[in-house]
Amino acid sequence: MTPVRVLVVDDSATMRRLVSEYLSRDAGIAVVGQARDAAEARAAIKQLNPDVMTLDVEMPNMDGLSFLEKVMRLRPMPVIMVSTLTAKGSATAIEALEIGAVDCIAKPSPANQNSFDELPAKVKMAAAVKSQPRWPATPPAVPPANFKPAGLVVAIGSSTGGVEALIRVLTALPANCAPTVITQHMPAQFTRSLADRLDRLCRPAVVEASHGLALKPGHVYLAPGGELHLEIIGRGNFTCSLRAAEPVNGHRPSVDVLFNSVARAAGAHALGVILTGMGRDGAAGLAAMRAAGARTIGQNEASSVVYGMPKAAHELGAVQIQLGLDRIGPEIVAATAAVT
Repeated sequence: MTPVRVLVVDDSATMRRLVSEYLSRDAGIAVVGQARDAAEARAAIKQLNPDVMTLDVEMPNMDGLSFLEKVMRLRPMPVIMVSTLTAKGSATAIEALEIGAVDCIAKPSPANQNSFDELPAKVKMAAAVKSQPRWPATPPAVPPANFKPAGLVVAIGSSTGGVEALIRVLTALPANCAPTVITQHMPAQFTRSLADRLDRLCRPAVVEASHGLALKPGHVYLAPGGELHLEIIGRGNFTCSLRAAEPVNGHRPSVDVLFNSVARAAGAHALGVILTGMGRDGAAGLAAMRAAGARTIGQNEASSVVYGMPKAAHELGAVQIQLGLDRIGPEIVAATAAVT
């Protein structure tokens, strides 16, 4: 099999060397070039035609976000953002994912020394992603002004490509939407920035979930990345529960854990949605939700950045209806509205 050709872009020579060393440990990856800024990277892309680029968030002359915008407009390619764990770095990485970067990964730090262990797998995964600009083709749907929630809980699972997908879905929801819980595969420290970004863009209030937080209409709760799984507990009056446990399907938080908890707690009074992502996480949990009487939706292949999680759920019989990304938000609104 031909190795994945990677261009490493970072203003730090030490970081370029470290990224290259981690990637070169995998026989399925070949680091074909390095660049210290956007100008060098642009020339290297033209000369080397890499399959994947790792891109520093904070760089001199032109920052990673501005350069990514140009790349996705002029020469779309899979990009992994490499960020420091600063508020600025994390927020910019979230914006990069919205523009079209495939994934983000934190630079090693004293508190997170093994963050690059996942880098080779992320790069190989990125090589399989659709290399095309993913600008929204249509404006987000405008929710009805007279929406009244019917008492359902909405649970959403997403992974690769999920930032863009979540924005498209949540911006279609009304300010008083059904209480919504989300597990998005993402490193610790990045989910707070994602919640803040979604909160600015969407009508409902979006927060990072905390243990014991009550679910209320007009609120969206995002599982924090890191060491805990998000579940909901209770009967009728649901609350968020953050539980320490081993990863499930290689993920913590896990979509399966969230969906299974919704199946147990809410039963038929729920709606499950599985969005773009690699792997199978969420498929079994969505099947449990459907078996408990909940409605279920899967993102279709044409609109998915990676048709992995939705495909696994569909093949398992967990998905009642498959929809394009722009139709999922309006379908959630219709399915969770009180009948008048």
